Amino acid sequence: MTTRPAPFVLAGHSVAPGTRCTIELPVSSLSDHTPVTMSVHVIHGKRPGPVMFVSAAIHGDEVIGVEIVRRLLRARPLHSLAGTLMAVPIVNTFGFLNHARYLPDRRDLNRCFPGTPEGSLGARLAHIFLEQIVKRANMGIDLHSAAIQRTNLPQIRLTPGNARLRQLGEAFGAPVMLRSKLREGSLRMAAEEAGVDVLLYEAGEGLRFDELAARTGVAGILRVMHKLGMISARGVPRAPAPPVTSDRSGWQRAPAGGLFRAYRTTGDVVKPGEIMGIIADPFGLAEVELRSDVGGVVVGRTNMPVVNEGEALFHIAEITKPAHAEAAVEGMAAQMEAEPLFDEDEII
Repeated sequence: MTTRPAPFVLAGHSVAPGTRCTIELPVSSLSDHTPVTMSVHVIHGKRPGPVMFVSAAIHGDEVIGVEIVRRLLRARPLHSLAGTLMAVPIVNTFGFLNHARYLPDRRDLNRCFPGTPEGSLGARLAHIFLEQIVKRANMGIDLHSAAIQRTNLPQIRLTPGNARLRQLGEAFGAPVMLRSKLREGSLRMAAEEAGVDVLLYEAGEGLRFDELAARTGVAGILRVMHKLGMISARGVPRAPAPPVTSDRSGWQRAPAGGLFRAYRTTGDVVKPGEIMGIIADPFGLAEVELRSDVGGVVVGRTNMPVVNEGEALFHIAEITKPAHAEAAVEGMAAQMEAEPLFDEDEII
């Protein structure tokens, strides 16, 4: 006989098993005295299970994560949830309202963790999110995109040496898993120090919607929830191909300033010495080739045709199995052309 879980209590609000509600966590106020809150949508299952958070827009311009959370909350598999899901579509309300990556004082919220209740605006916001959301969870998925004028291939960033995260990253099913070091002041570092595993999903471009990034993100979250035993396999798409793992990545930078014509894009597998693009002066008198220093898969690129010398143009994740990477990227694209993840009328 399955034991019915107790109500889930967050910030004094009680969510009964089998129900869902949106809870407003007080944060601060705007300069005109308009109150600012952090909205958390809680779905508390009828059956016991893990507590998981999904967050987006820690950087205010990363709107693709907000769309992923919106679609996730409408997904039918959540109807029979075991455990609890806390979804925070907009962590950095200040940046989101201003279409800006950072907070009003120009601080990067993802460098303010663990934060303090008496510090800067970023420190206070980080403290609220860490204490009220992250530390209540067993694991989380944090959604990001590239900054404006750049785009990222759907990819998972995970902590090196964490076997649990590797298994969850493989379940997510993005074409590339990139092991990346924890950065001081980041959500991932603060969460790991608190004993909470966090997958970081990168995809798309700042202030832009990207259908491939959105579908891959929703499908990946559902796969992780199934891996954790929170939802059944029904309605959860299978990963199109095993992801390729990279332990090292780097940027190919502009050898000169001028007008940039890119020959490669995200998802392309390149070889050392391969021409990635051409940079020409406005008169067409001189052209400089940009050649790749390494072999790997392109996981990020600039969208700007006007570049200065030294600017980052292509982000390449080094790999040892090019065919494996090609299969993973092609599988993701093929799934994009298949049936929708769920019908719009098949919602909770």
